[in-house]
Amino acid sequence: MFEGLLLLFVPWLAFRAAGALGVTRFAGWQSSAAHALAVMLVFTGVAHFAPDSLTVMPSHDDLTAMVPPFVPAPDLTVYTTGVLELLGAAGLVLRATRRLAGQCLALLFVCLIPANIYAAAADIPLNGDPATPLWFRIPEQIIYIAVALWAARDTDDPG
Repeated sequence: MFEGLLLLFVPWLAFRAAGALGVTRFAGWQSSAAHALAVMLVFTGVAHFAPDSLTVMPSHDDLTAMVPPFVPAPDLTVYTTGVLELLGAAGLVLRATRRLAGQCLALLFVCLIPANIYAAAADIPLNGDPATPLWFRIPEQIIYIAVALWAARDTDDPG
């Protein structure tokens, strides 16, 4: 249940520690957050293409099951969102594209809320684990939206 948040906060602290040790790219919290979100998105984006369950992330089939019935072409939707997550990750690590990437990712995270609601309501398991409850999914999504928007501002450092 906490895999996504761990994939965000552990790299964030590691990048910030590197910044404290003199790595100028990670000199501020926002730049470190942008890079950490990129790390998380690489893991989640790759999962959109994984035929079998990965160690910590759900597989393509798990994610397809989360797509609400009103969304056409669930397989294509999962592949498309995977590509968008990977592009967003790349955009976050480049300062020139960080603002746009963060804003677009925030919009993507908002668009994923119906899938999270559906998965919780329909009791869709992920990676063999029981369905993540809605009380956890929505605040988690809000955290991702907030971090994407905050990192997009990138006012604190040259990274």
